[in-house]
Amino acid sequence: MRNFFTLAEPIDMSNGFKDFFDTIGLTGGGLVTKGIAAVIAVIAVRMLLQLSNDPKGALRKGSMAIGTLFVAVVLALYGDTLFSTVTTAKQ
Repeated sequence: MRNFFTLAEPIDMSNGFKDFFDTIGLTGGGLVTKGIAAVIAVIAVRMLLQLSNDPKGALRKGSMAIGTLFVAVVLALYGDTLFSTVTTAKQ
């Protein structure tokens, strides 16, 4: 006879998206911040792939692409902390 294992505990998600974001550990603002960081990272990778054969121009465009990628990584790691100070007003 087979033994069945419980892989996940049932979670009540009757409150909709709020419960979903709580289970993945993100707020709606945090999810938007991660999405913006992902779009910026895709733009930076595209900039890296479109480098020219001119060494001086390639160095300039490559450094801008690396800087853009750095901004995307910082935004992905610390974006929710940065934007929470702006959007959460204390009364």
